[in-house]
Amino acid sequence: SYSQCFSRNCAWSRLYRPSLSPAAGKMREKTLTMETLNPHVKAVEYAVRGPIVTKAGEIERDLQEGGKQPFTEVIKANIGDAHAMGQQPITFLRQVVALCTFPELLDSPTFPEDAKKRARRILQGCGGTSLGSYTASQGVDFIRQDVASYIEQRDHGVPADWENVYLTTGASDGIVSILRMLVSGQGSSRTGVMIPIPQYPLYSAAITEMEAVQVNYYLDEDNCWALDINELHRAYQAAKQHCQPRVLCIINPGNPTGQVQSRKCIEEVLHFAYEENLFVMSDEVYQDNVYSPDCEFHSFKKVLYEMGPEYFNSVELASFHSTSKGYTGECGFRGGYMEVLNLDPDVRAQLIKLRSVQLCPPVSGQAAMDVIVNSPHPEEPSYARFHEEKNAVLGALAEKAKMTEQILNGVPGIRCNPVQGAMYAFPQILLPPKAVEEAKALGMHPDMLYCLRLLEETGICLVPGSGFGQREGTFHFRMTILPPKEKLKVLLDKVRDFHIKFLKEYATLEEQLR
Repeated sequence: SYSQCFSRNCAWSRLYRPSLSPAAGKMREKTLTMETLNPHVKAVEYAVRGPIVTKAGEIERDLQEGGKQPFTEVIKANIGDAHAMGQQPITFLRQVVALCTFPELLDSPTFPEDAKKRARRILQGCGGTSLGSYTASQGVDFIRQDVASYIEQRDHGVPADWENVYLTTGASDGIVSILRMLVSGQGSSRTGVMIPIPQYPLYSAAITEMEAVQVNYYLDEDNCWALDINELHRAYQAAKQHCQPRVLCIINPGNPTGQVQSRKCIEEVLHFAYEENLFVMSDEVYQDNVYSPDCEFHSFKKVLYEMGPEYFNSVELASFHSTSKGYTGECGFRGGYMEVLNLDPDVRAQLIKLRSVQLCPPVSGQAAMDVIVNSPHPEEPSYARFHEEKNAVLGALAEKAKMTEQILNGVPGIRCNPVQGAMYAFPQILLPPKAVEEAKALGMHPDMLYCLRLLEETGICLVPGSGFGQREGTFHFRMTILPPKEKLKVLLDKVRDFHIKFLKEYATLEEQLR
């Protein structure tokens, strides 16, 4: 009966309920505590979503609950999240993904035929013609083929083998997978990973978690954040004293620095990698984001090919792209790809095994990636609108890049290099010694104090340069140029006013008189 069953269950629960009585001793302790937590996880830092962003969220909630602040809104310029900043989606991409997600819409006259054609093709590549099915671990075959065709067209005929293409969960997933393959050894033979400073914190976080050795090479701020080949040699030789450098990471266009590398520079880097037997990882997620008329994006693969068969058939190169940046800004779909060249066949089998552990990348992200690499053709109905929207996004970003540089360089104590590409400015800020001393007394980096004060007094959320790495004695912040132009102007004006006030507050009388 129900009463007997209830009685038995109660007795069973009493038997196994943890006792709280003193006689029975204390409650069972937790297995996972800060003491037992993997120390490499504790050591990981990711400034883009660090303590400043956490504080911004707290202030935002306080405002929503009627709290009083010296501003009416928090403006988050800490992360390259285009749609969160107000950028509108590309219509054609959303149409295709919507049709894939809800195939009944294929009968609707609202959607153009070229969008329907792509959606039907994507669904035919999915198990059960459903976006909800798993795909092969490397991604849908014909989408990988479309990526290879896109790469060939982008690189003016340089051959691309679709078997070297792997679809990924954003570019980050691919980058971490390749790093995981490369890290090995103990002591002085432990893998060293060369990364640019300033860098995108994904790299330092992954290196820390994998217990690899971070090898810093510094970009030349006085030369528009250019990569200096002599600095690469210096960093490599110094690192060989305590590790085995095996990997060279490049971000082009740069994050957080916004520089676009010249073809000559890329050739020098590839020659260096060839001579020193380094695996090259080229992060090219901002390849569509080039604003300076004097700059042009050159893929590392294209330059490697043009250097001749001796280089093209031997240098191991992984290149990465994503749906999250460019002109689409579709961060939430988590779509991306990597192309990996000259991998040892046995190692390639191990990479496929590693990818299979994650089953497959999000299929909606694969669909979004396919639209980017297989956009409307001139004879198709969506062509004109697609390119109008694409050009509008990139044109607005170019305007905002120029405006950001001009306004920041008009502020005493701020120096900003041209934002040639990507989505960020990384200006150097002058901080008085008194502010530096106060920050140190509080146990924080001086630019962290600066950004925290900026947030608390103006509602502007930026990321301190210390989270990306910087030369000793210099201070910076990173800000995205993604907010709408009017809001970006408000943000920059607030930064200007705050910086002048900050200098006056911390400067000595002698400094103020100078």
